[in-house]
Amino acid sequence: MTASSDWITVGALAEGFAPEAFILPRLADLAGQRIELNFANGWRIEHHFDAETTRWKAADGHSAGEAPYRATSVRPGIVLVDFIKHEGGQAWSISLVLDRHSQAFTAVLGRLPEAAETHEGLYHRALAGKDLTGVQVEFLHGSLDRPWQDGACPHAPTADLVGLRNRYRYSPSEVYEHIYLNENYYSWQCLRGVEAGLCDTDRCHYYKIADELYLFVWREKIVPTLGLVMIDMQQHRSDGKIFGYAGASFDEVSNFPVSSYCDVLNRTDYGHE
Repeated sequence: MTASSDWITVGALAEGFAPEAFILPRLADLAGQRIELNFANGWRIEHHFDAETTRWKAADGHSAGEAPYRATSVRPGIVLVDFIKHEGGQAWSISLVLDRHSQAFTAVLGRLPEAAETHEGLYHRALAGKDLTGVQVEFLHGSLDRPWQDGACPHAPTADLVGLRNRYRYSPSEVYEHIYLNENYYSWQCLRGVEAGLCDTDRCHYYKIADELYLFVWREKIVPTLGLVMIDMQQHRSDGKIFGYAGASFDEVSNFPVSSYCDVLNRTDYGHE
């Protein structure tokens, strides 16, 4: 078992998760397609997909680029697209939940802290009223292939998972437990695997995408990490990714897929406490 002080990098975590991982197959449905994202904030971005690469261009002409992507689906008609955008010397995590049923999407934009920010102590951050983690995330919503109108995206924050204790089996060797404490925090522990014995309580975000289908995002504070998964409570399956610095330096990022078979261990009803 890993000693309580043996924290590892995201790159080492990726290596631990890789053998016999329960990864969902890549979805080929987007290859050859063009989609237009019409954001509630006024952005309009066009994406073109081939089998491995997405190319995008903003309507105002100020942003364009391309990147390898991964597309998966835990529920028919809802696709998770994930890629890394390099802009201004910064690596941005971009995840798109494309919902064909409602012709809507949710975009999750994530950024890791720079080296200097990781040297800022948790006590100082707490007294300054900052999040304890330096990992930043932004959630944006919009319409898919149609003009935006208020209320067009049904994806919304939810407390549905609060009180659940879930087990996630990512591979025969990697097993974790999540306890969803409240609308802002959850606790995790590694039951078996390269982080066995480690645990923490971290900032998190929950969005309900469809009936018993959730987007769950967490931001770790010890090792700067952005995690994002779609959780299908009907099929007992989750899929997503973990994003962080590959090693102890800050010159390379790791963005690796994670999929699991998941089950509910118990539920606590907090009532109106």
